Amino acid sequence: MSEQHEALKSLVRRNTLEVQSGGNFDLFDELFADDFLDHTPQPGGTPDKEGARRLYHALREAFPDFHAEIHWQVVDGDIVTTFKTYHGTHQGVVLGIEPTGRKVKFETVDAMRIRDGKIAEHWGVANLYYLLQQLDALPSSAPKVPEH
Repeated sequence: MSEQHEALKSLVRRNTLEVQSGGNFDLFDELFADDFLDHTPQPGGTPDKEGARRLYHALREAFPDFHAEIHWQVVDGDIVTTFKTYHGTHQGVVLGIEPTGRKVKFETVDAMRIRDGKIAEHWGVANLYYLLQQLDALPSSAPKVPEH
């Protein structure tokens, strides 16, 4: 693995572990490009840097112990793809669901383009169905994701 690839993975890991998991929003400003573009913003969010900041804050408010477990990362050119599991205890409103106090986890795959040492673009898919199942927010007739 080249040093350049390791540097790109390290930048994304810092976002996952220090900003998302650790709540270091000063580092958020350093890591994200001012013209950041999220190609898959969450419902009600905006696809810009401020939208990403609000999402990260909202996740930490809903899950004060929010943290990620990175399973693997790959680099293709200037894009880092990360597969991870988020964990947390539901203490605040998320997706319109009042706090349940339940411990939850859900998987995410993110791809982030790095430009000039900053996160410039994002594409992501989160297993929100599994999150909703754990929060008992699905209809009783909905099929269940196997526990894992």
